[in-house]
Amino acid sequence: MEIIYKIPPNVINFALVTVFSLLIGLSQRRLHSQAHESDRTFGTDRTFTFIGILGFILFLLDRENYWLFLGGGLVLTVLLSIYYFYHIRNFNDFGLTTIFIALITYCLGPLTITQPHWMLLLVIVTVLIFTELKDSFISISQRFDRYEFITLAKFLVIAGVILPIVPNDPIFRDLSITPYKIWLAVVVISTISYISYLLKKFVFSNGSIVISGILGGLYSSTATTIILAKKSAAEPGNLNQYMAGIIFATAMMYLRILVLILIFSPVLFEKIWLSFLILFLVSSAAGIFFLFYKNKAVNTADSELNPDKNPLEFKVALIFTVLYVAFTFITNFVVTHFGTMGLNILSLIVGLTDIDPFLINLFQGKYGVGMDVIAMASLQAIVSNNVLKMVYGCFFAGKDARIYLISGFLLIIAVTILFIFIL
Repeated sequence: MEIIYKIPPNVINFALVTVFSLLIGLSQRRLHSQAHESDRTFGTDRTFTFIGILGFILFLLDRENYWLFLGGGLVLTVLLSIYYFYHIRNFNDFGLTTIFIALITYCLGPLTITQPHWMLLLVIVTVLIFTELKDSFISISQRFDRYEFITLAKFLVIAGVILPIVPNDPIFRDLSITPYKIWLAVVVISTISYISYLLKKFVFSNGSIVISGILGGLYSSTATTIILAKKSAAEPGNLNQYMAGIIFATAMMYLRILVLILIFSPVLFEKIWLSFLILFLVSSAAGIFFLFYKNKAVNTADSELNPDKNPLEFKVALIFTVLYVAFTFITNFVVTHFGTMGLNILSLIVGLTDIDPFLINLFQGKYGVGMDVIAMASLQAIVSNNVLKMVYGCFFAGKDARIYLISGFLLIIAVTILFIFIL
């Protein structure tokens, strides 16, 4: 290893520029050869290698004013402009990707000399990946409908524009609720929902029933349970997969709530993360068992869970905000007048509704109770919610599914209750 440190830095930098310029050139050769356009481009592997070496030499020769490097860049730009003009005239092809990659290659020399090598690697990896993903980008763009960018714009507005300017001053003197905390909760839930939406639409668009359950659990395990239970009654041949999808949705609920705890209460996360991880693994194990237990069905796609609806509807955000504020007042009233016992009873009742607003409020709020009490209330709300999902599933899925749902949920509920007593 000592011999490496004796090699002059410029030798190492020159080798890096040469190798990475060659890699970019080889990538261009493969791309143009595959598209039968090798006779249209100004060059590939050797040309890109020489461009990189030229940038390295000119930058190294004039480290004070960089006139040589700038002049070489100007000459290269003129030559590429001439090539582009004749390329358009002869082939009617207006693509600029290869030209921009050539200019990036020319800048590898200064980048290698002046910046850490991890920055150089990051640039190279980005160029290679974006070069090779041309067909994938075309495929993805074809799946975009007219409202897709509006949905993205809404998400960027609520997360990047509104959140930073919302005040963080308490609205009421005796409550810790602030506009910032309310909107932060909306942003976090919207982010999880939007990620689930993007995965389902662009990555797992033809996914299986199990994939639908997993992604649905990121958004709402209760809604996913109802949908899959209804469909299992219509397709009894795929009963194993639907039951596994329901259990996997509950497993993802534990991960989703664990992420919420990490964001809103790092102290609670340190106390409870292992319990939630074990609950996730137990739920996943039950789902895997149901998936392969006497399963003879063909894995089919679940079209009903495809996310063609806007996941950032104003009505959904408004309902969540109202529930969040309502639970703030209710929780504060219950804790003030009935103490820990009241909070325990409230958590069991809340489990029969949407638990996310209550849990986030609990993680954010300062109600004068310890972390043990908050952890217990959270798990109790989850137990109640799991009971509700079991009842929903048995009602909508039919008699044949009940043995799966009752055994699976009772196992998950029993382990959750065990952690309540341990805490």
